[in-house]
Amino acid sequence: MTNMGYSYKKLQGPDDVQLQDLPLTETAKEELPLPQNFFHRHPKTTSWAIKMLIAFLVLLSALSLTRAAVLEKKQAASTASSSTTRVPQVFQTTPELFAGPTATGRAPFLAQSNPAPFGVASFVANHPLETAIPIVGNTQNASIFQQMGNVSPYFPNPSGFGVNEIPLPAGANITQLHMLHRHGSRYPTSNSGVQKFGATLTALAANKTANFTGQLAFLNSFSYGLGVEILVPIGQQELFDSGVLHYYDYGHLYNTSTKIIARTTTQDRIVKSAEYFMAGFFGLSWTNNATLEVIIEGNFINPDNVTLAGYDNCNNSNTAVNEGGDNATAIWTASYLKNATARLNALSGKFFNWTTADAYDAQTLCPYETVAFGYSSFCDLFTYQEWLDFEYSIDLSFAGGDYFQSPTGRAVGIGYVEEFLARVNNHTLNTATAQANITLDNNTATFPLNQTLYFDFSHDTNLAAVLTAFGFTQFAQFLPTTGPPANQQLIVSHLQPFGARIDIEIIKAPQPVAANRTTAANAYTSGPPTNYVHFLVNQRTLPLGPSFPSCGNRTDGWCELSTFLNIQAGSLAAAQYNYACNGNYPAVPYGSLTNGVPQATAT
Repeated sequence: MTNMGYSYKKLQGPDDVQLQDLPLTETAKEELPLPQNFFHRHPKTTSWAIKMLIAFLVLLSALSLTRAAVLEKKQAASTASSSTTRVPQVFQTTPELFAGPTATGRAPFLAQSNPAPFGVASFVANHPLETAIPIVGNTQNASIFQQMGNVSPYFPNPSGFGVNEIPLPAGANITQLHMLHRHGSRYPTSNSGVQKFGATLTALAANKTANFTGQLAFLNSFSYGLGVEILVPIGQQELFDSGVLHYYDYGHLYNTSTKIIARTTTQDRIVKSAEYFMAGFFGLSWTNNATLEVIIEGNFINPDNVTLAGYDNCNNSNTAVNEGGDNATAIWTASYLKNATARLNALSGKFFNWTTADAYDAQTLCPYETVAFGYSSFCDLFTYQEWLDFEYSIDLSFAGGDYFQSPTGRAVGIGYVEEFLARVNNHTLNTATAQANITLDNNTATFPLNQTLYFDFSHDTNLAAVLTAFGFTQFAQFLPTTGPPANQQLIVSHLQPFGARIDIEIIKAPQPVAANRTTAANAYTSGPPTNYVHFLVNQRTLPLGPSFPSCGNRTDGWCELSTFLNIQAGSLAAAQYNYACNGNYPAVPYGSLTNGVPQATAT
């Protein structure tokens, strides 16, 4: 990382490099490099030298004040989002408002608690998490930490979405990046199942009533130590690393003479994720390059409009009509954890009776304890097949709660889609549109239209709903409660792991780009300059053709921008926002919905 310092100075611009001009204190004066015994050896020149020194210090001080005034003026000018509009500093990150639960957990002690090398001759150093854990049935040396759905630590999509990655043809230029980023790895949600289960196990150990044996013997002295909802250190690293990655990919797009607006919600883990990303992209002096617009999330009594947490203002997304995914998960969990529950009971005597829900909470403690403490003894309690099945339980939950089997799937994400379309079409939003905050989105100071980089920070379910609202029917495949279908597309660990990101590139080409290009030689066809849109999810191209036939079956997965905008012109109506979020319609069995909207329609 030390080699990146020159890049950050370049980002700030030559006039913005902050030099430290300090007034010379008495101590500093004593340390001036004058020859030893100078005044003692030259008494006649003492008075003259002192006068010259004082004059020099006065001149230096005047120059410092003048330079400071110039820098202050330039810095003030750089905070403007355009040449005529200043960014109002009405948002703050310190002290935090509506930060949500922020309880921290105990500090990790992996050097003491790490059981590696697990009784085998080979040793794999932790990096920084201990993930080289022998798992029964793992014959392919695969990582279970890439099969944990939305609680997987970040990793790039390993298999892609059905197209190969093809570079830009010569002469084509990326002109804009629109990024929507999930927060990094964190502690569990407050009042979650794992938190309650952890409290139960802790009480058993504290009361000396536990007598677990075998692999469960560690529970006899167990103490739940996880915090609540805020980022853990690996989550901070995930966002910092993403900022560095995005700088290497898109740093050229940053205009060093401007200060961009980036957006986050007030949730502590979202704010911190944004700050760590900015530090990775711009360096520790990122506040010279970006203003972080903090939009209120979490005021549930009178919820504020925020497209980065679209469920806040979508009432039905939090009620029984949207529990199809959870119901499907419960059915699947009762099936795949039947054997595991029996194994755990065999090691627990009669003092503790494991239920399937307990087994599921124990399995969920593995990823949460791993990202918090570096290692978890819960991980190898389950077989490799049971970890594959755990992934599928989360796929079911997202399919029915956030994607196309949800009645509010499109509605929760449509506000961000409308903001994206407004930015690309170069206009603000001045009428109530889904969850869009019109006060902010109708003001170019807080909703700028002249940026080449747009950075927004959000949640996993919101990213899923945004893909649904765009209409990526590639993920509309029905997922049965009996097990994964062939050629499954909706795999949450590939779509919304911790630190997930959707990158949308706007590309300008000098001529139409060939739809079936494979090499530089056949890149272009004859015609006028053409703009394209390119979606990437977790660093892999998400092709537009499979979901939007009018985009064509392109080998690069792109779509002509004009075609894509024509398609998206109907996305707001397709979401049925008001009815989906506020309408009175019945809950239907999981699998009854196929398009991310209620089965009944508004009258």
